[in-house]
Amino acid sequence: MDRSQGDRLVEWDLVVVGLGYVGMPLAREAVRGGMRVAGLDVDPARIARLNSGISHVDDISDGEVTTLLGEGFLATSDDSVLAAADTVVICVPTPLDEDRRPDLGAVIGAGRMVADRLGPGTLVVLESTTWPGTTEEVLRPLLEKSGLSAGIDFHLAYSPERIDPGNPVYDLRNTPKIVGGVTGSCLDRAMAFYGKLVEQVVPVRGTREAEMAKLLENTYRQVNIALVNEIAVLCDELSIDVWDTITAAATKPFGYQPFRPGPGVGGHCIPIDPSYLSHRVRRLGHRFQFAELAQQVNDRMPAYVAERATRLLHRHGRCANGAEVVLLGVTYKPDIADGRESPAEPLARRLHAARARVSYHDPLMDDWPAGGVPVRRVPDLEEALDAADLAILLQPHRSFDLSLVATRAPLVLDTRGVLPPSDTVERL
Repeated sequence: MDRSQGDRLVEWDLVVVGLGYVGMPLAREAVRGGMRVAGLDVDPARIARLNSGISHVDDISDGEVTTLLGEGFLATSDDSVLAAADTVVICVPTPLDEDRRPDLGAVIGAGRMVADRLGPGTLVVLESTTWPGTTEEVLRPLLEKSGLSAGIDFHLAYSPERIDPGNPVYDLRNTPKIVGGVTGSCLDRAMAFYGKLVEQVVPVRGTREAEMAKLLENTYRQVNIALVNEIAVLCDELSIDVWDTITAAATKPFGYQPFRPGPGVGGHCIPIDPSYLSHRVRRLGHRFQFAELAQQVNDRMPAYVAERATRLLHRHGRCANGAEVVLLGVTYKPDIADGRESPAEPLARRLHAARARVSYHDPLMDDWPAGGVPVRRVPDLEEALDAADLAILLQPHRSFDLSLVATRAPLVLDTRGVLPPSDTVERL
């Protein structure tokens, strides 16, 4: 039922702007909590699929989408829903541009759209990852072009998304939610909203602290992954088993957290978020040296994996030129059908430049751009292994028969340390 807020009607408890891997779990949790929810997205194909009961998000099934629709969820590209919203949460992408600089185009577009429909008393929250100051320096001026003032006429807050796709333990509800408001009343309003959806709300001093917390989390991961990747390279040169070393170090019950090497970093957070912080620091006239160095180390890993692959082939009497190399698992993380920023792409380019004949097997990726080089998809794992001179295991999907990989392929380079080493299996 519509309800009055001042002189306007409020039909939706929540409008989620951006129905991706962040927006859809938020919409689902709000519907589960009894809220009337509309989802707004500029992609008409995505809207059509959702309204047909088809999910595009790994953690949400088609059946769950159908249930959401049955409980009143509306997916739309009509921004008029914003005029009837009690709360608006912006969950749009914040990628890097071609020069690896922050691209806030989607945030700016969403801000303008919300401003055109903004009414008194509305709560607006930005969840998109961005540099500290974005909420107050970029979004707030856009919204105040409506003639309304943040903290007086409407409420404005920032709450960083903490969605971990494919995580079976932590979801939106049981992951603590950081919230910062531009004023105390904005914070109170945002905490009351999220308190209906999550088990723990964590208030911080302001929006900048909330924005910085997200960047700190992922820069921490970027730096520590880079550290262990560089350790892996050194261990190989020193004839040390890096995986045994990490397992031993992890027995220390304090002062150490294990990270593990791999072919590089991928996805929507670790390769991108530290660049947002570096961008902000450069505006102060400084360099964020830890993050920049970590990015350099991690960006080198696909080339290092290609080098290790070439050395492994040579030791067994083969040349990379003309060798059949199959990549196993080309997504950015296991069991997720998402290839964004996957290190498999630069690896494929390196192998192609070495004149290897590259193919891939990944049941989650029917269509893979492969970094713009010709890479053949092999749907059957046994066929892929039988035809290969070398298999490179990049992501150990649960659907893979790892024992088959270890025994069927003539040679295996295991970049994840999940296979026992043997005469034919070499771990990174």
